[in-house]
Amino acid sequence: MCLAIPGRVKSIEPFKEGVMRMGKVEMGGIVKEINLQLVPDAKEEDYVLVHVGVAISIVDEEEAKASLDFLNQMNELDELYNSPQEEDMTKEERVLQGDLIISKMLQ
Repeated sequence: MCLAIPGRVKSIEPFKEGVMRMGKVEMGGIVKEINLQLVPDAKEEDYVLVHVGVAISIVDEEEAKASLDFLNQMNELDELYNSPQEEDMTKEERVLQGDLIISKMLQ
């Protein structure tokens, strides 16, 4: 099942020409580097929905916490806590993967 996981933006990397907007997002106690290109208005402490390493929308705190609680109850966060393949990827590989996903979404 494909899910969008709610998370809170902890930090946003400074803008770099030719590089997608990236930031650190906390999801269920785990912090991951996430592509923020599709949510240009997101700022630190905002809640976003994350799907395959890309933030796809901004949500309010209440909705994010309710969704996270529900996903925990349904045991749907196993992939978030057990994703060894991502640990094997370099930062550049994760950014490239996010760029490819966004390119496909915009076609």
